[in-house]
Amino acid sequence: MINYTIIQRWFREHGFRKCAWAVLIVVSTSVTAPSTSFAQRTDDLPTLNLDLPIRLDFSGSWEKDFRRSDNWEDELGRAMRIRQEAAARQRAQPGSGRSISAPPISIGNVNLSRSRGRGANIVDLARLAEYISRQSTLEITQRRDEIKIERSGEAALVCGTAYGIMETFANEHGVEVCGWDAQQLVFQIMLPDDLIIVHRFTVSSNQQQLSVITSISSKGGEPFNLIQVYTRYDAPQDEFDCVQTLSRGQVCNQVFQGQ
Repeated sequence: MINYTIIQRWFREHGFRKCAWAVLIVVSTSVTAPSTSFAQRTDDLPTLNLDLPIRLDFSGSWEKDFRRSDNWEDELGRAMRIRQEAAARQRAQPGSGRSISAPPISIGNVNLSRSRGRGANIVDLARLAEYISRQSTLEITQRRDEIKIERSGEAALVCGTAYGIMETFANEHGVEVCGWDAQQLVFQIMLPDDLIIVHRFTVSSNQQQLSVITSISSKGGEPFNLIQVYTRYDAPQDEFDCVQTLSRGQVCNQVFQGQ
């Protein structure tokens, strides 16, 4: 703050010219000093890494809402009606010969019959979709650069949050890749005989509802889609806390309430 009493005294003792220079120095100092401190403060601010885009929060415990989720038998009936109409039209065309059978594919407790000319039938795809969507709860953890979806009885789905497609698994049995379609998290599993499974995760804007669309197709045919809806809930604390040790294997201690 400028002390104008001191400036008036300088005017009386030293004259106008010297006092004008003094006022200029005082005013310039009072104006430039805050800008210097502001520049120092802005240098301390974190910078946004554009290689790691901001994603919606999928983390938490999720419980299936059976009333809002698809029933696989209802969806199967609807899909079969559509395909029966298409099959009737195809049978009316000349040259539609019989296909040659091939050994089935087995996933879990579902055997997928197949042929060399076409993929698995719609009933098998529907049963497979129901089987791999059977979990009633999901546990999702999310960090700035990674998201992990844990499913009971199945391997966890893990993906990064950056742009581009990420290969998460590959061997002679199949390939799994993941990526982002806007704010939707997509996993695609490619299995032998051109069997493709796609999981598409979408969280609502208020982050209280999670939608999972599972699509299964074979040999490039029409996919069977099954939609499951989950709502966020407070999961109870685990009764046991377990750690893996080299000498004694897995060691578990009971967790008491309030601990």
